[in-house]
Amino acid sequence: MPADLFESFSLGDLTLANRMVMAPMTRNRADRAGRVPPMMVTYYRQRATAGLVITESTTVSPQAVGYPCTPGIHTDDQAASWRRLTDEIHEQGARVFVQLQHCGRISHPSLLDGATPIAPSALRPAGQAVTYAGPQDFVVPRELAADEIPGVVAQFRHAAEQAKQAGFDGVEVHGGNGYLIDQFLRDGANHRTDRYGGGTEGRMRLLNEVLDAVCAVWPARRVGVRLTPENSFNSMSDTDPQTHFEDYLRRLSPRGLAYAHILEGDMMAKTRTLDYGALRAAFTGAYIANNGYDLARAQEAVCTGGADLIAFGTPFIANPDLVRRYQDDLPLTPADPATFYAGGRRGYTDYGTWPGQS
Repeated sequence: MPADLFESFSLGDLTLANRMVMAPMTRNRADRAGRVPPMMVTYYRQRATAGLVITESTTVSPQAVGYPCTPGIHTDDQAASWRRLTDEIHEQGARVFVQLQHCGRISHPSLLDGATPIAPSALRPAGQAVTYAGPQDFVVPRELAADEIPGVVAQFRHAAEQAKQAGFDGVEVHGGNGYLIDQFLRDGANHRTDRYGGGTEGRMRLLNEVLDAVCAVWPARRVGVRLTPENSFNSMSDTDPQTHFEDYLRRLSPRGLAYAHILEGDMMAKTRTLDYGALRAAFTGAYIANNGYDLARAQEAVCTGGADLIAFGTPFIANPDLVRRYQDDLPLTPADPATFYAGGRRGYTDYGTWPGQS
């Protein structure tokens, strides 16, 4: 019998109420110490009818920060603030994973107490960093020495430990969107000639070491990974993403991870050129598809086996009751992009549910 978007799904040892995932979306509503304020608790609780909620990018250390007012998961205070949120989501019946993040070169010294951002290679990305003082040009990052990399891996392990204290159901390692792990994976950003560069095995070494560390804290069935093979966001490129990411996914398959979460296409150019069916086939575990899915396309993907779960981003921002709206074929409220990163309740917790819903 064909699968349905609204039926339950077994994700490892977790049962999800449906196959709809709230995608990770940075909203810049945390406090300056990276703690979760009550407003963020409300925002996620409102959207906890998704089978799985994946939090916004959450930094694994002070060195990992890349944007103002983004949450962290590396101090006890931060973990305690997340605990209020995870408790609320569980009360609504959803499961929640935290996305572990290191921004790498997509940062600025003013966000890092004057330190230079780190990267696999000393290549300055195009564009500007978002800082508390407004946009500022990216700087040339400092190339990580090989003997520094275990320290970065340890940051992910510590964050995974804090995520357990915070009551999460699992963690997602962010390996996409031009941030540190993605900078190692893609040859446009990684020009290293040591064991962390060269071919796919070397460029994947940091991701593998991070997964080894995180899976020493969590069982692999509670660990997901996010990849964005052709996304050009944050000045990213790769000479052969089809071949490289099929290889990465094949190498990830034996790990028994909870899922691979794939952004299909380039969200900047609004194009989709890779064969994502081949990428999906390269990974034997659960596959979450993301980027531009509407109800019809999502249903087709799960019915045909093109994906096990579908992650929705912008529709969840403006429609906290998105699951019901899709299930009952109700109109959607459009989102206001001007409020995505603006701070405050407007465009965050003030979107209503469909009339008649309590």
